[in-house]
Amino acid sequence: MNINFFSQKDQISNKGWKPELVEELEKRRESARLGGGQARIDKQHASGKLTARERIDILFDAGTFVELNDLMISRVTDFGMDKKAHPGDGVVTGYGKIDGRLVFVSSQDFTVSGGSLGEFHAKRIMNVMDKALEVGAPFISINDSGGARIEEGLDGLLGYSEIFKRNTWASGVIPQIAVIMGPCAGGACYSPAICDFIFMTENNAQMYITGPAVVKTVTGEEISMEDLGGAAVHMEKSGVAHFSYEDDRSCLEGVRKLLSYLPQNNQAKAEAAPTVFVDKSEKLQEIIPDDKSVPYNIKDVIDILADDGSFFEVQPWFALNMVVGFARMNGESIGIIANQPNYMAGSIDYHASDKAARFIRFCDCFNIPLLTLVDVPAFLPGSDQEHNGIIRHGAKLLFAYAEATVAKISLILRKGYGGALLAMNSKTIGADIVYALPTAEMAVMGAEGAVNIVFRKAISEAADPAAKRAEYVRDYEKSFSNPYRAVARGFVDEVILAEECRTRIVAAFEMLKDKRQTRPAKKHGNIPL
Repeated sequence: MNINFFSQKDQISNKGWKPELVEELEKRRESARLGGGQARIDKQHASGKLTARERIDILFDAGTFVELNDLMISRVTDFGMDKKAHPGDGVVTGYGKIDGRLVFVSSQDFTVSGGSLGEFHAKRIMNVMDKALEVGAPFISINDSGGARIEEGLDGLLGYSEIFKRNTWASGVIPQIAVIMGPCAGGACYSPAICDFIFMTENNAQMYITGPAVVKTVTGEEISMEDLGGAAVHMEKSGVAHFSYEDDRSCLEGVRKLLSYLPQNNQAKAEAAPTVFVDKSEKLQEIIPDDKSVPYNIKDVIDILADDGSFFEVQPWFALNMVVGFARMNGESIGIIANQPNYMAGSIDYHASDKAARFIRFCDCFNIPLLTLVDVPAFLPGSDQEHNGIIRHGAKLLFAYAEATVAKISLILRKGYGGALLAMNSKTIGADIVYALPTAEMAVMGAEGAVNIVFRKAISEAADPAAKRAEYVRDYEKSFSNPYRAVARGFVDEVILAEECRTRIVAAFEMLKDKRQTRPAKKHGNIPL
């Protein structure tokens, strides 16, 4: 028997929702969409910045973004905060598709309380970070904030530590990208610093730990905040930032480009891209001089070897003696590390060591094969380098290569001397394949330096010391300034001609695509930080 506990009248009256319920939801949603209101949106635009939602619209494929926790709101009533509270609490979070791939995002809204981080602002970011880690998708953090919300005291401040913790848990599991499009001050800097890559806009981005609008040095010189922590500073001097672009739109397009080289997570591989390539490897003979003292631009070599227009340089203005970046060979994503003979003769200093080591470790985390182009005379000597820890920093480079289990291929173009040769992915440090051009020369040091040490006495006692030194240099170069002794002893796998370079490298990466290598079981290594 069917029993109807509701009368017909009740059933009819409940067919539709009360209009005021729908109106209330729409009102709250509209308030969240407007952020701090039109006047503040206009002010944001006047400063050359887009709003949090406009940035998301550019970043994601059209119509794919889904917002999470959009009606969260601060519960603080002190200092009149209950009258200033806005749904969303000054940040927009959610997920969507970038080139058809799932990506999560948080985008701080400077129009609401200066984008300051309060309790529920932090909770929104934490929630979306947790989701990104759970499903194994990249996380992008767009930063435009005045810092911790003072009115909320520790409730806001402690939110940072929860975010830092999640950045750390996600490190090496999913790609994390920070985008600085306004102020990022104090403790807020450390979430981007833990991320894999930092983008900055050139006109509005600032990162600094603390300081007033203008600071004074001990000599009384005034330094603006732009000089202290703008994009140029962090791209050229500190090495904190990896990419910079003129404005919000171009910066976000850069983020989309970077993602095209990366996999979703550490269990996946980057997707191949369609490619059309004309092999121009024979032109390497025109680029690389026979004379080891003559400089050349290593980026010309990269452009020859990589798929056309595919090289995407990382930290292009920092540590110019080392070039790193992503490229494609035969459509497959790879990481490239290369000495730059055009700057400091390609020698390795403490900044270059850090730059290369961190890039190598990122690629190893995310299954991106490594190509190393070697033309290195030495670790840079001098008291400045020693006092700034070249031993400790150089050890990071050695550690990174030895630790990496992805496919690792090296091509020795010209010079490879001493410990610097070992540090640039030598066979003995763990390279899978080492190729050398006929122009390559490998030794403990260059001929002139070696002769001055080994034959010092004989040269000083000679009737014509200069002629005797020149004779010894010629003999040393004949014996060591070629790759054949190294290939005879297995330190080099093969000497190849210029026109063979791309074909051999592509074939080697193809052979190594299913490489499996394990390391001794341990919690983690102790890299010399």
